[in-house]
Amino acid sequence: MAAGAEAGDRAGTARSGGILALALLPLHLLPLLTTVLPAAFTGGGTRRWFGGRGENVRAEAQAAKDAAAAAFYELDSAQRDLRISIETIAAVDSSPAARKAAGDFEAFGRRIDEVSHQYITAVDAHDLDRDDLEASAAARARTELTQAKDALGTTKRDLDRFTQDLAPLLDKAETQLARLAPAVERARQTLLAATTALDAVRAAGLKADDLAGRLAALAPELTKLNQGAGQHGVPDTLHRADRVVRDAEAVRAEAERLPERARDIDRRLVSLRTRAQALTTRSEQVQPILSELRRRFTAACWQDLQRVPEQAAQSVRQAETKLTEAQRARDDQRWPDATALLSTVRALLNSTDEAVSAAGDRLHRLNAVAKDPQAEIERTRFAVRDAQRLAMAGRQKPDPRHARPLDDSVARLDRAVAALDGRHPDYWHFLTETEAVRTTVARVVAQIREERGQGA
Repeated sequence: MAAGAEAGDRAGTARSGGILALALLPLHLLPLLTTVLPAAFTGGGTRRWFGGRGENVRAEAQAAKDAAAAAFYELDSAQRDLRISIETIAAVDSSPAARKAAGDFEAFGRRIDEVSHQYITAVDAHDLDRDDLEASAAARARTELTQAKDALGTTKRDLDRFTQDLAPLLDKAETQLARLAPAVERARQTLLAATTALDAVRAAGLKADDLAGRLAALAPELTKLNQGAGQHGVPDTLHRADRVVRDAEAVRAEAERLPERARDIDRRLVSLRTRAQALTTRSEQVQPILSELRRRFTAACWQDLQRVPEQAAQSVRQAETKLTEAQRARDDQRWPDATALLSTVRALLNSTDEAVSAAGDRLHRLNAVAKDPQAEIERTRFAVRDAQRLAMAGRQKPDPRHARPLDDSVARLDRAVAALDGRHPDYWHFLTETEAVRTTVARVVAQIREERGQGA
């Protein structure tokens, strides 16, 4: 301890003497001594002491290193975020634009690898914590790290612009992804509702085999929905979910309507059976009508009705046969077959009804015109005159396209009236002629009004 104190006293005395000696040197030698003073005051240690600019260069190099590290982190974070966006787009969109975006991202990845390698190389090449770091080495480190930071920053800005350009594709993809889970869940719930409705129908004693078959056909689709978009893709999964919803909803709706449909078929069976019976009775009245027509009017007035009784009876028999088949289809719960057969029955009964009604209507019209043909004549002449006034309205002479058919109608009516002067007039021919005249006149009137409406 005493020896150490003595050595310390000598060192202190030496330093004091050195300082005192410096004070006695001429002023022009002081700058020269500044290069050796640091070493003299280190007590013989190995670390150099950068005074002034040397320490500033080291600090600038460290700042450049920190800035480059921050730029590297920002670029890496942006790349990771963008990779998520690209994966989102790729999962949803297979369009050319989406494929180009993925390719551009890969190119950015190679560029990012290059500038990252430049940065890492610059960091590894310079140990800024070395005690003997030269000022020139610190300056080189600052330059290389600044260049690496600038390259990282430029790449980051370009990557940001690329990210902005992807916004429409990303928005579309995120919208579809947002639809995915609700769409799949809606499909499951619709299938469940259809199954519940079908169970209720069966509990009521209705088989609904066709609906059960359609529902069973959706099972593979449900399996694929459960496997998820990762296996089948987002677009296909969305389309599949929509299709399942549509088909399952149709099954559910038909199942819920089935009891009412069965009741409607039952009502139609009763109604059409009653109508067929009524037509059978009415068709039996055609023969007396035909007998009166034969007795009072010429053959031309009734010969086209000769086969009405036979045709009516045949149509009613066919309708009754179809009704029996419809009842059997209903009992077997073949609802489409029952509906189709009932439509056939209705068509048969409608045609029979028209034929039977035609006989009675013919007799009624012939009786009326035989009693007073003038009423039919005046009715037809009024229609012709009214059309002629319309054709002349606002004109000095009528358009030939209108005048010619109207003049022909006048002549045709005159001929029909003249034919009534015979001993046994053909009243049915007279009625068909007057009706034809009115039809022609109505067509001309419609043509005139349409042309004037377009002109307005």
